Amino acid sequence: VQKLLKDRKIALDLTDAAKRWLGRVGYDPVYGARPLKRAVQRYLQDPLAEKLLAGEIPDGATVRIDEGDGELNIAVG
Repeated sequence: VQKLLKDRKIALDLTDAAKRWLGRVGYDPVYGARPLKRAVQRYLQDPLAEKLLAGEIPDGATVRIDEGDGELNIAVG
């Protein structure tokens, strides 16, 4: 994800709570961590791409990803 943002000099700050949340959502007792890639794409990459396309994340910004209320929250600073 950071490689995709690097060209636009956008920094990504993923909190420990967000990492734990992605780990929980992306883990399946049968398949282990295999679904993690899909979880990262669905809950992190896709929302970031939508915000980028909408112009909500300017070049050089810092994007903070945190967990709250059972979902990931994206804050642009």
